[in-house]
Order: sequence, then C-alpha cells, then structure tokens
Amino acid sequence: MKRGGDPDAYMRKAERTLRAARAMLRDQDSEGACNRAYYAMFNAAHAALLAADIGAPDDGYKTHGGLIGAFGKHLVLSGQVGAEQGRAINQVQRLRRIADYVGDPPSLEDAAWAVAQAETFVAVVRARLC
Repeated sequence: MKRGGDPDAYMRKAERTLRAARAMLRDQDSEGACNRAYYAMFNAAHAALLAADIGAPDDGYKTHGGLIGAFGKHLVLSGQVGAEQGRAINQVQRLRRIADYVGDPPSLEDAAWAVAQAETFVAVVRARLC
C-alpha cells in the first residue's frame, strides 16, 4: 500500500461515485449529478497522487484546492495526464459549488457535461496512473 492510502480504494470510490452521478443525471437531478461528478474526479485525483507516490493529504492537500493544485503541479505539468484533465476538474468543481451553494441549480446540460468530464477523467486516471 502506498503511503497515505490505497490508490485502488480511491479508484473504487471514484467509480461508485461516478455511477451515482449517472443515476442522478438520469433522474434529472442536476445538483446531485454535478456534486457526484466532481467527487468522482476528486477521488480519482487522490488515487492518482497516491499511485504516483506524491504524498499523503498531510503533505499539503488537505483541502480541495490543495489536492487539485497538487494534481496540476505533479501530474499535469509533468505530462502524466493532459492539461484538459486539469481544466476539467477545475470547471466541474465550479459547477459543484454552484450546485451545492447557489439557489438555482445548474442546467441539465451542464450536469450532463460534468458527468461526461468525470467519465473521461476517471478513465484517464485509471489507464495512465492506477
């Protein structure tokens, strides 16, 4: 097991969360779909950092921003994953904040986009890093 956790456990969590995002999208729950899409990406990013032996959350990514920043710095800038993955997690995080903290929900179109981004992100991380 890698220091700070098991990347495979985080990938399984990412895949479960992605299934929940798809189900919420089918139910036309745009808020829930955006939330779960983001957390699928968040868990996959966590798995990728652990798989690359970048470090544990106590090493600087205790927050969402810290984890996303570490993903960009260590995995995107090094070329292990494409810049589009770095942009996607940031954009889906923005939609998740809207879904969770703003009165008007994201559109179903935005939610479908977020779920599609999460599907790609999880697949890229699984194929390249885990």
